[in-house]
Amino acid sequence: MTLAVDLFFSFRSPYSYLALPKTLKLVEDYDLAVNLRPVYPLAVRVPGFFKKANPQFARYIVLDSRRVAEHEKIPFRFPRPDPIVQDMTTLEVAAEQPYIYRLTRLGAMAQLEGRALAFTAAIARVLWDGSVTGWNEGDHLARAAEKAGFDLAAMDAAISSDPDRYEQVVADNEKDHAASGHWGVPTFTFEKEPFFGQDRIDLLLWRMQGKGLMRR
Repeated sequence: MTLAVDLFFSFRSPYSYLALPKTLKLVEDYDLAVNLRPVYPLAVRVPGFFKKANPQFARYIVLDSRRVAEHEKIPFRFPRPDPIVQDMTTLEVAAEQPYIYRLTRLGAMAQLEGRALAFTAAIARVLWDGSVTGWNEGDHLARAAEKAGFDLAAMDAAISSDPDRYEQVVADNEKDHAASGHWGVPTFTFEKEPFFGQDRIDLLLWRMQGKGLMRR
């Protein structure tokens, strides 16, 4: 029997991106379905979050995510531009957010098609692997989406014609994420048990193996 895991994911989270290679390997090696469910990042989900957090919080994430990427040999650089429009000096988050709403709704559309992991893995690389500056310009995203079997222009058009449909998917994801037992991303949930962070995938695998997870 194929086991199933939910993965709550944010396009702005370095750890979400860093979790993708191991997640893809799990699906390749084991009889496992990963239902990737995009949520908005904390900067949007929790207004004022960064202003309330310890100033060392963001600095440590920058240091640690680069270190994890180096250790795991994952190509990595913080996206240019940042998917969230935020003044990192004042930590003020802009009212207008042209990038993260588009990315998250696209992920929601792929989720409805049951292919969010493949779509997100393709798109997230463009943002995070350092190969592109100006990921939001030109055809960078379109070419990545096409390689994963998606027509980005058609997706954008469908979302523009009915944005509330995809906002509802994201809202449902955020509701279930909040009920999962953790607030951060990436959070994997298996049989209502949360596993937070890219460094808990081995523990998740151990748990699933105890529940009969089989190799392909």
